[in-house]
This record gives sequence, C-alpha cells and structure tokens, in this order.
Amino acid sequence: MSDWKQGIRDGIPIALGYISVSFTFGLMAVDAGLAWWQAVLISVCNLTSAGQFMGLDIMAAGGTYLEMALAQFIINLRYALMSISLSQKVDSHFQGVSRLGLGFFMTDEIFGVAASRKGEVSRSYFLGLSTLPLLGWTLGTLAGALLGGVLPPILQSAMGIAIYGMFLAIIIPKARDDAQYLRVIVIAVILSCCFRYLPVLDKVSSGFAIIICAVMASVIGAIFYPVVEEEVSA
Repeated sequence: MSDWKQGIRDGIPIALGYISVSFTFGLMAVDAGLAWWQAVLISVCNLTSAGQFMGLDIMAAGGTYLEMALAQFIINLRYALMSISLSQKVDSHFQGVSRLGLGFFMTDEIFGVAASRKGEVSRSYFLGLSTLPLLGWTLGTLAGALLGGVLPPILQSAMGIAIYGMFLAIIIPKARDDAQYLRVIVIAVILSCCFRYLPVLDKVSSGFAIIICAVMASVIGAIFYPVVEEEVSA
C-alpha cells in the first residue's frame, strides 16, 4: 500500500501535464469531425500523445488502415524499448498480466519516473504511478472535446507546451545530481539536433529519429558511463 501511495504521489505532476496536452487533442479531434465520445475513447485506449495526434491527422486526411498501422508502429516503437528496459528493473511479483499493463501504460514520462526510482519497481508502485496520468489524459480529452471552443486560440496553442516542461522536470534533477546522466542527456540532444538539421539525416521520420537517438545515447552511456551497482552486504 505504501508503494501504491508513493506511485500516486509521483504520478500527480505527470497527470497535470497530460491534462493540458490531452485538452488540445480533444479540441482538435472535435474540430476534425469526431464526436466527443470518440475522442475520449481514443484516449482511453491509447495513452500516446504523438501517436494520437498523428492518427488524428491520418483520419482527417482519409488515410488507409495500413498508413495508420505503419505510422503508429514507427511513432510508438520506442515504448517497446522502454518497456523492455524497465522490465529489467521490476521485482519478482511483476509478472504475467501485470507486464501487459506495463506495456500499455508506458509513456516517456512514466518511464522516466519509474526508471529513476531507486531500487526495484513494484507492481503496486507502477499501478499507482500510472493511475492518475491515465485519468488526467482521459479527463483532459473530455474537457477539450466539450469546452475547447470557449478558449481563445492563443491559449489553446500554449497548452501544448506543458508536457515539455514536465519532461524537463523529470530529467533535470537526475542530471543535476549525477554528471553521468547529464552527459548522456547532452549526447541525446546532440544526436537529436543532427537528425533535425543535417542533410540526409533530416529526412528520417521523427519516430525513427527518436528511437535511433535513444538507442545510440543509451549504448554510448552504457559503454563510457556505466552505472555501478551497489553491493549489498550480508
């Protein structure tokens, strides 16, 4: 129970950040012609901001199921890598159906908080950590779908920035406390800039660019800045 409560507390800032982003999604979904309940159903079943916004664009453009499947596979493939990584950190009771839940609830922010937690990640903690973000994402979508039209356009656009500030709040404390984390973050930023501005590399899709940057930064970090496990004395 204590792990679950701690997970709930750690999930509060994620949920608050998700409300603003999902509000924008709900607003855009209704503007694209979806009913409010369809927008909410998408958020309940997905919990992926980039994937949902991309999927909405494909639906609005009248794309095919194949285009939708390929786009979602590319954009969300990084979550598979995150799930595999975090599965090495969970405790012995985190098995079976629980691991399916781990894959469903995996987002950049949830992974960042769970991965930075000291010690093993218990099933109760991860459930608590995931609960409020899912509620925030769903309720934000509902609010955007029903109430988005009353907000001025400038405020609607500004709400999408909150998720970036929330992610910075996750990584900056770790970078401040440990220079190795800071080095890996800088490496990831440099790689990301390469895929953004260099010729040829800027043609790579954003989904694949994220995956490549994450894998390369992780490999470099593992080779040059390995984390030394503390030995437990008997």
